[in-house]
Amino acid sequence: MLSFWESRSFLEYDLIVIGGGIVGLSTAIQFKKNNPYASVLVLERGIFPSGASTRNAGFACFGSLTEIIDDMNTLTVQEVKDLIEKRYKGLLFIRSIFGDEGLGYQDNGGYELITAKEQKCIEKIEYINTLLYPVFGRDVFTLEEVPGRFGFSPEVVAVVSNPLEGELDSGKFLNQLWETCQLFKIKILTGSEVMELDDENNTVFVNSPVYRSKVQFKGSKIAVCTNAFTSKIVKGKDIQPGRGMIMVSAPLKKTIPWNGAFHYDKGYVYFRNIENRLLIGGGRNLDFEVENTWDHGINPKLKTYLLDLVERIILPGETLEVDMEWSGIMAFGPTKQPVVELLTKDLGVAVRLGGMGVAIGWQTASELVNLLEGQ
Repeated sequence: MLSFWESRSFLEYDLIVIGGGIVGLSTAIQFKKNNPYASVLVLERGIFPSGASTRNAGFACFGSLTEIIDDMNTLTVQEVKDLIEKRYKGLLFIRSIFGDEGLGYQDNGGYELITAKEQKCIEKIEYINTLLYPVFGRDVFTLEEVPGRFGFSPEVVAVVSNPLEGELDSGKFLNQLWETCQLFKIKILTGSEVMELDDENNTVFVNSPVYRSKVQFKGSKIAVCTNAFTSKIVKGKDIQPGRGMIMVSAPLKKTIPWNGAFHYDKGYVYFRNIENRLLIGGGRNLDFEVENTWDHGINPKLKTYLLDLVERIILPGETLEVDMEWSGIMAFGPTKQPVVELLTKDLGVAVRLGGMGVAIGWQTASELVNLLEGQ
């Protein structure tokens, strides 16, 4: 049972945002900036964001060469171009707003390992560069003149470089969002799992283990930013969870001879050098059925695969000592286009970011805010 004070002060808001990750916090900030006198509440079921906002690899990327070519199997050429432009502009937005220092941004470029099975993609570099030239005003992809300088195994027949990608610190990014919410006097309640959503009465029901009941929050407007977990409270959206695992090694005795955001196998594998530790993750395409889950955990099949890649290709002969491992939950659908729409005039969703929340989270939130404000 709630107290008189709790009932009076804590339950009604101009905007309730469900989900406290990149998109949710960005939505709250942009709505509050446009409506400085509005009351805004963010509900997050975890202590930290529950999906992938702080459980990703920290790649500030917009798509590797083979990933872009693969996307053309499900998207039109124009859709692919538009999506890449959105991702790149999204990265520029957050860098301009929060600053490279605030994000821990490193301008080391992006690279992709090409083996014999991807070698035909090299022939399409000129075509992809021509396609993207109106977006970037320059060529994006080039072949490294001395691929051997990275020390990869001979299985890597070429390395494609992209000077426009970078790396960032996902923890610093979220801290920037939290601190901005504090400046705007946005309330954030963690440990608040939304169990039910009444879209007719704009009411959100949150499980309360203390009161052994559901607490009812009412919002003039509601924004659902729960990505892979959306189908638990909103029905009828084609959203599939996709788990991604990441490992970080103990500091290596041998100096890693490269820096940058590295891609392999259509972007399904990614790795980078963090303080002479190897961060490597991905591989869910080897076991889609198992990785289509809301549950965090480590798939031993993928772990074995990634460790073998390290020893066989990335750092030949190096046996990796894993210091940390974790997983994040992303959201996917039939295409890589996010879902941003109104379900009622006062209830909107911004979800299914296809593993690109860092790049398009801020812009996706902006689109949702515009819809909620009737723009």
